[in-house]
Amino acid sequence: MAKEFSRTRRVADQIQRNMAELIQMELGAPRLGMVTVTAVDVTREFESARVFFTVLGKELSDKSQIEETTATLNHAAGFLRSALAKRLKLRTTPKLIFVYDSSMEKGNQLTDLIKSAVKTPTGNKTEDS
Repeated sequence: MAKEFSRTRRVADQIQRNMAELIQMELGAPRLGMVTVTAVDVTREFESARVFFTVLGKELSDKSQIEETTATLNHAAGFLRSALAKRLKLRTTPKLIFVYDSSMEKGNQLTDLIKSAVKTPTGNKTEDS
């Protein structure tokens, strides 16, 4: 079992590197913006791969931008899969499913909450002595 996981992880890492290159170099859609591939989860039999991405340089909370980017990537999934098949040495190339990774957005929200909790006005400081 550990060996299968290891191979699955290695294939996922290779797909992540190749997807980042392919999206940046081969996919010339101006609607995409700056897409970054954050992670790839591959099924054990290499049937499908969920490709997690974020969009940098845009407003993170812009849902229409996220939906448009997701639709564009999923529309180009067939092209990207065939380009990926040329680079990978696998019997079958996984079906690509693109999913927006909201962890960056959630992390920024938590950071803002922590910063606002730490800040206290200078007149309202209490001394614990």
